[in-house]
Amino acid sequence: MHYNQLVEDEITEKAGNKYERKKSYSRWGSNPGSIRIGEEKVPVDVPRLYDKKQDRTEEVENYKKLHNIEKPSEEIMDKIILGLSQKDYERVTRTVLESFGMSQSSVSRSFIEQSAKRLKEFENRDLGKYDFIALIVDGKYLSKDNIIIALGVTITGVKVSLGFVQATTENTEAIKGLLKDLISRKFRFNQGILTIIDGSKGLKKAINETFGKYALIQRCQFHKRENVVSYLNKNQEDIFRGKMQRAYSEPDYQTAKRKLYEIRNELEKINRTAARSLEEGLEETLQLHKLGLVEELGRSFTTTNLIENLNSQLRKYLGRIRRWVNPDMIARWLASSLIEIEAKMRRINNYDKLYLLRTAIQSELKFKQQKVA
Repeated sequence: MHYNQLVEDEITEKAGNKYERKKSYSRWGSNPGSIRIGEEKVPVDVPRLYDKKQDRTEEVENYKKLHNIEKPSEEIMDKIILGLSQKDYERVTRTVLESFGMSQSSVSRSFIEQSAKRLKEFENRDLGKYDFIALIVDGKYLSKDNIIIALGVTITGVKVSLGFVQATTENTEAIKGLLKDLISRKFRFNQGILTIIDGSKGLKKAINETFGKYALIQRCQFHKRENVVSYLNKNQEDIFRGKMQRAYSEPDYQTAKRKLYEIRNELEKINRTAARSLEEGLEETLQLHKLGLVEELGRSFTTTNLIENLNSQLRKYLGRIRRWVNPDMIARWLASSLIEIEAKMRRINNYDKLYLLRTAIQSELKFKQQKVA
């Protein structure tokens, strides 16, 4: 309803039509004022009423309500993000326009401002208040752009989105920049940190050069298995996929290692490239086995599934965007979505066993240092 009609209806109800004298209120001119329409304050005339019984003038109630409406930026932000996650962006945008009386350009400006604010908060939040036990780093594509995302897991099993960088998983220097930024925000790792990666040499090098002796690397068993079978024909794929899965399911480190080397020997007879693929970095795929915690924590920490799940949620939020205008847009939308997703993420399975992981990591690091000495 139009503003003038809204206030006129209230005045007519209280004071009657113009020149009517029988009501307890009389029309009493107007003063200048303003109401909020979207992001802007618009000047309006504010009709006044004279209360005959109380002998005083007052503003109409509907003007007060319109004048005191707060900026809708946060609600717009939430509605747009929600709309993307529901794959119903267009409907939600229309709802925003109708609810707040805003133009499409005003909604866009509001979202840019609020998402920029969230990006700044995301990139500057203090990581020192968390006690991290694990770090998962992986890449995902947004259109043609590759983004490296870091996800932390605390000693209480809480997942925390830590940061991201626009680069490939082979770009060691860019990844080191991301990790050093986490450290500058007080990311603590000197009690030992389990890092889960997909096997990228760039990622591994960046982790080793940044965290040094405090990091243990667990290579993703899923990526290793799928890389090995990719060299085989269709008939062999399922056979060796099952064999590798059964070997990795063995809780004992020596047993799992022996079975994997038996598979390597089989592959040597049919496909040398697949055999070499299995042998390369095999020891790192058994890091959690070596720590003796596959049964307790294998579901969460033998693959990059934790961050893959995060990436699948990001697709729900960002998959509807057809064109990324610039890196700033990517960063704003990504940070806003990560914050939204993080609030809904559950703790990892068997989080109450994570104290065992800390003890095992510290024992392994101490053993390694003694060997070097």
